[in-house]
Amino acid sequence: MREEEHSPAARDGLVLGAHWGLLTFFLGIGGYYLLSLVLAAVVLGGGAKFNSLQLTGLGPLVLLAFVPNILLGLLPAIGSWLWGRGLRVDFGLLPTARDVKVGLACGGFALLTGYLINLALIGVYGVQRLDDPLNEMFGGISASVGWLVVAAIIVAVGAPLAEELLVRGALWNGLAHYRVPPWVILVLTSLVFAQLHGEPTRIVALFGQGLAIGAARMITGRTGSSVIAHATNNLPPALLLFIGT
Repeated sequence: MREEEHSPAARDGLVLGAHWGLLTFFLGIGGYYLLSLVLAAVVLGGGAKFNSLQLTGLGPLVLLAFVPNILLGLLPAIGSWLWGRGLRVDFGLLPTARDVKVGLACGGFALLTGYLINLALIGVYGVQRLDDPLNEMFGGISASVGWLVVAAIIVAVGAPLAEELLVRGALWNGLAHYRVPPWVILVLTSLVFAQLHGEPTRIVALFGQGLAIGAARMITGRTGSSVIAHATNNLPPALLLFIGT
């Protein structure tokens, strides 16, 4: 869509009086929770049917848990296309060489941060309460290598892309539009990132990892770098699926 085809409000990034990034953030996160509730109701409502399935047949069912994540990235992408200047301009989604270098460094630091904080939290919660949620979720599809490969791709690529478009993309851009200081945006987006995962015992570690991943976005000014950082952070857990399950 050419710039002259946009309305003046759209060119200013405003929709219904607010920046489109904030609008798509709230729509995305609202849709995420709503669809999660719907899917949970469907699964629980068919409990007898699902309980009769063989464990190796649970792949499609377990992967339904990731369907709501699509909305996290889809709404910002649609908003960028309708009211913004496209994914490459609004988010800097296509990584540059610098994005890759910064992303890998920040992703590695996120891994180290998460490891050290979780190590400290073992003394508070114990080992059992800090078990890897991915291994718990995919334990039933251990006999299906194909589904594990799909799950690993989602964890290492799909989830980082969707979450970064929402948090370090739409929300970050919306807050920046209102001249919120970058360090405040970094903290706020890290809090949202930690809360989004719904893991109370790991929320401190997730917040620390969010700061490291968000640092890539703050350093480069591009979401592409935070996608690389997030994917780097998620890659080892994704590979460990094949060992842990």
